[in-house]
Amino acid sequence: MKFSFAFSNCFNPSSDIMETNQIIPYATGGKRVQKFSIFSYKELKVATHGFRASNRIGEGGFGSVYKGRLEDGSFVAVKVLLIELESMRGEREFISEIAALSNIRHENLVTLRGYCVDGTKRLLVYDYMENNCLSQTLLGEEENRSKFTWELRREISKGIAKGLSYLHEEVNPHVVHRDIKASNIVLDHNFTPKIADFGLSRLFSKNISHITTRVAGTLGYLSPEYAISGHLTRKSDVYSFGVLLLEIISGCPVIAFDIERGEHFLVKKVIINHI
Repeated sequence: MKFSFAFSNCFNPSSDIMETNQIIPYATGGKRVQKFSIFSYKELKVATHGFRASNRIGEGGFGSVYKGRLEDGSFVAVKVLLIELESMRGEREFISEIAALSNIRHENLVTLRGYCVDGTKRLLVYDYMENNCLSQTLLGEEENRSKFTWELRREISKGIAKGLSYLHEEVNPHVVHRDIKASNIVLDHNFTPKIADFGLSRLFSKNISHITTRVAGTLGYLSPEYAISGHLTRKSDVYSFGVLLLEIISGCPVIAFDIERGEHFLVKKVIINHI
């Protein structure tokens, strides 16, 4: 994958963090990866106006995402990862993201354009998505929600399903995302859905049907067998997708809270109402 604009390397790693030329082989099993662009930290700082708060378009457990504009005029989303040196949290997610997206490309998956490694800093650069994510639009303000006709909800659901099918069936090794949820489905200018945030993803070779791992993901979306035992399969993603479908159809968040009933889950509500 080539880009017409040029970027300078930003290799200034500390002794505590793996260098970029160590990360790529480790992340991909030594396989050749598509040519991501390497950005300098200075370049991304300029693009985001110094990571200004008004440019922040998202925030999560692994860091913040900023809207940026590169020198060639194109808009990007820049994820600044939070790195914890003791636990290596953030570093693992950085590696997982590159590993998962290194050899895949699909209309319904977010495009990773490049990355930056500068000392302990880790940044990922994606195509900018004009219509944010499902949690901010469909599940956000009423003004945004009115755009989501039944036809559009159907097309979004189909697009997510196609992206998941590609990850689970068409690439080798298979990719289990492990965190399918509304905030990880971003929408481009045509409202085409794209699965994003592969920081928790796991790669499965053809002869592996499941692994046992630490439980990670988002409350409300976790499949019961995975949440209880850490038994992870592709079906774990399918369960999360089913919960996401309930959100898309109902327009209700996966977890709601009110003073009278406290915290209640969308899946439980649907089951109770249909028994």
